[in-house]
Amino acid sequence: MRRSLFAGALLGALALLSRPAEAQFGPNALRQVLRHDTVGLARVLARPDHYRLQIIYTRIRRDAAGQPHFRTSRYHVRPRQYFYPASTVKLAAVALALQKLRALNAEYPGLNPDSPMLTDSAFAGQTRVRRDTSAAGGRPTVGNYLRKILLVSDNDAFNRLYEFVGPEELNHELARLGLRHTRLVNRLSVGDQEPGSRHTNPIRFFADTAATQLLYAQPAGYFAGRWPRLGLRGEAIGQAYIKGDQQVAGPLDFSQKNAFALPDQQRLLRTILFPEAVPAARRLRLAPDDYARLRTAMAQLPRESDHPRYAPAQFPDTYAKYLLGGGGIAALPPGVRVFNKIGQAYGFLIDNAYIQDEAHGVEFLLSAVLYVNADGVLNDDKYEYDTIGFPFLRDLGRRVYEAECRRAQRSK
Repeated sequence: MRRSLFAGALLGALALLSRPAEAQFGPNALRQVLRHDTVGLARVLARPDHYRLQIIYTRIRRDAAGQPHFRTSRYHVRPRQYFYPASTVKLAAVALALQKLRALNAEYPGLNPDSPMLTDSAFAGQTRVRRDTSAAGGRPTVGNYLRKILLVSDNDAFNRLYEFVGPEELNHELARLGLRHTRLVNRLSVGDQEPGSRHTNPIRFFADTAATQLLYAQPAGYFAGRWPRLGLRGEAIGQAYIKGDQQVAGPLDFSQKNAFALPDQQRLLRTILFPEAVPAARRLRLAPDDYARLRTAMAQLPRESDHPRYAPAQFPDTYAKYLLGGGGIAALPPGVRVFNKIGQAYGFLIDNAYIQDEAHGVEFLLSAVLYVNADGVLNDDKYEYDTIGFPFLRDLGRRVYEAECRRAQRSK
């Protein structure tokens, strides 16, 4: 009886599948994958609004010339429904930092992602960075910040790239890329807000680790314009929140925080991994080695990195792989590589991933977000990440991967 009740709830939830933005291969591919699971995913799928669940699954098929073709299925996706994107915004920062360096290189030859980068301070709350013991040369670089972000989702590394690119260029370029429901308006984990979020630090790049040969100096900046107006819904979240030592009644207002809709996240991922499939005007302005640097770091496991080095006990292989890996609770299937960016904060868990298994001829995009905060209180560090969130994302990734493997086997 219990199994039949779960099955009924699951099928009812699946009836809410929203219309996909792209044509599909026959019936809704995501519905076909999920409808066979009556236990593992049912608790969340039966209450998608409660868990603020959204899923985007894009199948990839190659033609005889090897060109990719995409077909997308969506579950409960609402681009204007706000969720806190947490660290997923960092993928945009690293891509646009590489793009800015590429543009500057034309005027400042020798400037590249491995050039020592020294950050100063010029406004209240700003901090300096002159050394980075995790880097090969002991100095901060865009390249090392990039690896820290993509390997273990380092917050300070993101903040330094936010300061380098600047909020004006970040948001202008995100709009040019076609990300219509996205804004980057503050640093992370430092309480960044107006007016500090509009001010960026002075930065200098050098040709040598001794920092004696200046390549490029960027003065302190200030963005006086308007932040993107996105028309999002539901930016007040929760029933209460912790501020200092006090609990404040009422929802927490996220209207002045970063936003990154799930369709925009997958679009950026596709732009990085399949630039040839994106209209020229919507592409990142990167060189092949920039793309290679991004892709390498996105798929790399923490233990595979020499600089920075990460202890496996603290950073297991799937530490930053939620889909399939559950954030460290499961190993990836043999031969599988995951190119992704995750986010975790305020009860939200997100993973935006491209999953590839060359041996089995499998590749697909899968992006998902859910909210696990049963008591409705934000900032109390009482979220159901381990009991609901990570297991759901692990199992969701497994179900889709297994379905892709079956499909690939039948096509042989």
